[in-house]
Amino acid sequence: MSRLIFLFAIAAVVYLLIKSYRKGTPAKDKASAENMVRCAHCGVYLPISESVRAGELQFCCAAHRDAHQK
Repeated sequence: MSRLIFLFAIAAVVYLLIKSYRKGTPAKDKASAENMVRCAHCGVYLPISESVRAGELQFCCAAHRDAHQK
């Protein structure tokens, strides 16, 4: 009988450790995901915050923006 109580106690401790570990790991925040855009000149995809905008088009750098406008 004491072995059964001992095994139950060990199982409970393992369960609580796993539960606390899973609660402590942060889930990926979906709000931090950013829209990706394609450079109109070379076609590379990049986050919209890093893009250079010219009218309705998005570019990966100012050089590609200038080359496209010529």
